[in-house]
Amino acid sequence: MTQSPAPPLPSPGERRRLRERGALTQDQVAARIGVPLKTVRAWEAGRTAPRGRKREEYARLLAAFAEPGPGMTAGRGTDGTETTEPTEPLERQTSPDAEPSGAGPANGTLTPAQAFDALYAFCAPALVRQAYLLTGRRALARESVERAFQLAWQRWPEVAQDRDPAGWARAATYDYALSPWHRFRPSHRHGEPPPADAADRALLDVLLRLPPPYRRTLLLHDGVGLGLPETAAETEASRRATAKRLLHAREAVAARLPELADPSGLHRRLTGLAAAERLPTTKPTTVRVSGERRARFWTRAAIAFTVAVIGATVLTLHTAPTRYQQPVPAGETVQGVPPKPAPGPLSYEQEILRDKLRSQPQNGPERLVPEAR
Repeated sequence: MTQSPAPPLPSPGERRRLRERGALTQDQVAARIGVPLKTVRAWEAGRTAPRGRKREEYARLLAAFAEPGPGMTAGRGTDGTETTEPTEPLERQTSPDAEPSGAGPANGTLTPAQAFDALYAFCAPALVRQAYLLTGRRALARESVERAFQLAWQRWPEVAQDRDPAGWARAATYDYALSPWHRFRPSHRHGEPPPADAADRALLDVLLRLPPPYRRTLLLHDGVGLGLPETAAETEASRRATAKRLLHAREAVAARLPELADPSGLHRRLTGLAAAERLPTTKPTTVRVSGERRARFWTRAAIAFTVAVIGATVLTLHTAPTRYQQPVPAGETVQGVPPKPAPGPLSYEQEILRDKLRSQPQNGPERLVPEAR
């Protein structure tokens, strides 16, 4: 009796890439195969290799991520045909009604527009749900995703070369959604209708009561499924601070909803709350065109502002004085000057002097008399 050969496995680096392509964490892979977390880490590091049934399950899981595409797992339908279905609803996945981005050129590469459309169709549906959990507002969730991808299209060379373009878009979406300036918008003075289910309303209310950094950390770790190092890197905090935020957020949720004290139960409830809301996304072509229009508008506004500043500077230089003019000092009160006498009757001596001056206007050595010629 011969033993069947062991199924081939990709290289350790390719194993991690395929897992990330399937939007799974090492914890989720370990739970699916039924091995400890440190075993999966050893497999991806190349220190050990699976054997027997575990090897077959691991190879089948990686092959499923390699064949159908990112975020999809292979399976069999009721009629025996092969089907694909998305992985975790809260993580990166394509929507059922997402339009294909079109075929690339003959050499198999994608144009920048096609690559952007593919990334948007892959990430946008899940990011809208995540932004809704962060803000509790449906319109703001869609706007956050659109603004994030408009920024991604403006910086596409940078985003295309990033190790994790989906993570770049997620971070930009979270930053815009949690911006404190939204509170000053007139449209945010009134809240939106809450979820229909009472349990979902209670969970969303607890989330919105958390401080924004705690809310973001809880969603990334217990909702999306990122590890503690990845969560700390995306929130730009240390691992120690991230762990404290996660701990306090879990305690706050458990204090209001004791049934969600288990992280796995909280993950299922977050996934269910996000999937219960129907949040359509805008077409990627519309997002690109809107982003280009916005970029042109702000570019022209910046040019107009610069021209206005230059014109004001030139006018000031043309009309400004060319030499220094000393300012006129303020007047000062002079002390010791006798007051001017008020008019009144003349004395006897003054009357004699007046009559003398009138009678002899040309006498006296100091008088100058004009001579007629």
